[in-house]
Amino acid sequence: MSTVAWFNCFSGIAGDMALGALLDAGADLEVVEAGLGGLPVSGWRLEVSSVLRGGLAGTRALVVLDAADQPHRPWSVIRDLLDAADLPGRARARAQAVFAVLAEAEGRLHGVPPDQVHFHEVGAVDSIVDTVGVCLALESLGVDEVRSSAVAQGSGTIRAAHGVLPNPAPAVVELFARGGVPAYGLDEPMELTTPTGAALLVALCSGFGPMPAMTVRASGFGAGGRDLARRANLVQVVVGEEAVPGAGPGAGASGAAGAAGPAAGAGASGA
Repeated sequence: MSTVAWFNCFSGIAGDMALGALLDAGADLEVVEAGLGGLPVSGWRLEVSSVLRGGLAGTRALVVLDAADQPHRPWSVIRDLLDAADLPGRARARAQAVFAVLAEAEGRLHGVPPDQVHFHEVGAVDSIVDTVGVCLALESLGVDEVRSSAVAQGSGTIRAAHGVLPNPAPAVVELFARGGVPAYGLDEPMELTTPTGAALLVALCSGFGPMPAMTVRASGFGAGGRDLARRANLVQVVVGEEAVPGAGPGAGASGAAGAAGPAAGAGASGA
């Protein structure tokens, strides 16, 4: 029987929010931290705390850096970094898949081959830790398949390494186009979905739509950094065993109403 994690992205998704949600749902923090300790990067620590967002309790997973300035790593360097890390095989493959789809999207936007894509924000230590942390947390929970709801987007503009950009960011839109991700806009003038969050969905999700038929085992909320006035700045994850077709009323509904992403959650390397 397959274990499924379904992300409910009613306020978008970011790497730190996804990690917080999985920890809130019961992923073993010690296991995640031990795996992250195998990364050949330094100058960071992970702070995990309980917070309230819109009156709901969630987990905030914050990567605290020793220095504000972080190196801008190309995809080829991040790939080598992940190859050298002491990680479970499926967690490494999933993390590589995330950065691979991001490199492909950024390469198209900037007109360069994926290997030559020079990541800025997503090449920094915090994004690497968030991404690998999510993949380790999925492994801790025994998740075989990842799915997601449609994904909320903010409006207006955002400031990034390249200057002022439209919101949602071009990388997010490109990723969603590549992965067939259903998305919708909200009148919320902030970045609700980050490129890292979008890449996690595109690389790992096997389908998109309502919550699939499952026997729910756990759920959790991952918190964003700000408390918004009009909505809870959270992403929800629901973890359970996929219902066997014919086992009862409503069993067999896959919930994968939209197009599947380029790599299924289990064992997809994407590299």
